Amino acid sequence: MPRLSGVAGTSQGMGTSKVKIGNRPIGLDHPTYFIADVGANHSGSLDKACELIHLAAEAGADAVKFQHFRADHIVSEKGFALLPKMAHQKHWKDSVVETYRKAETPWKWTLTLANACKVEGVEFMSTPYDLEAVDHLDPFVNAWKIGSGDITYRELINKVAATGKPVILSTGASTMEEVRRAEAANWGQDLVLMQCNTNYTGNDEANLPHVNLNVLKTYATLFPRAVLGLSDHTNHGVSVIGAVALGARVIERHFTDCRSQEGPDHGFAHEPKWWRWMVDDVRALEQALGSPIKRVCPNETEARIVQRRAMWDGRALRPCPLDREGELA
Repeated sequence: MPRLSGVAGTSQGMGTSKVKIGNRPIGLDHPTYFIADVGANHSGSLDKACELIHLAAEAGADAVKFQHFRADHIVSEKGFALLPKMAHQKHWKDSVVETYRKAETPWKWTLTLANACKVEGVEFMSTPYDLEAVDHLDPFVNAWKIGSGDITYRELINKVAATGKPVILSTGASTMEEVRRAEAANWGQDLVLMQCNTNYTGNDEANLPHVNLNVLKTYATLFPRAVLGLSDHTNHGVSVIGAVALGARVIERHFTDCRSQEGPDHGFAHEPKWWRWMVDDVRALEQALGSPIKRVCPNETEARIVQRRAMWDGRALRPCPLDREGELA
């Protein structure tokens, strides 16, 4: 893979920002890091969870991520009963609490999932939703992913920061002040800031105008120590391509083996074939980004000779190139 010097690296001063997850350095000068978020798409089956790890690895994922929560610790039947179902939850057939219960990743699976990732050569990740989940996951993960919903959960942010491991922080549905406060946590240089639009409806016509990839430029200016990324929930590949062109080097997308299955996460996830296309397109883009230095490239030297205008000196029988004004050089 050639050295990657994208536009953000030269115009926005991001070239030296990088983190390391496991053995993989991540930054502008390295290939984009892809996270396949299984979420609830294991459908309560450990065998299916392991199969999704295998499929994600085949599709080009660098990491496979789960979510460690216990429904009774993060949602309240009484609280949600006071409100109508909103946003993506409107489409859930079961109650919010029951949907979360079915979506849990049992903690007794953790060792098996981590080993399955190791066998497939991908990083095991999981988002902790409470402080006990951090303690449980710490022996198994080399980096943390904090979801957008917990960007203001200071106790959780401080606890993962104290481990000294890299933190990937999604910033969906957040104000700039909330992002600033979270970014200021004491986790040194090992931070990935993910632009995100927290909408899981899969309606691209309505959602694409709110992806706001240009926020990556703002983050590059305000948070030069951070590596940038995109957590995306659209059906388009254009948002991923655009993000990488703007300097993102971590991409997170939900992953499933079949989008038509019932469950809260399948509908906006992507299947292995689509994932492979996305990864391959980004790898091609990384080569096309090339260098910020304008020069004559090796593959155009002959074209430079045959396309430039010239006059012939009949006495010397040699071509005489013209300068910019059409005079003999």
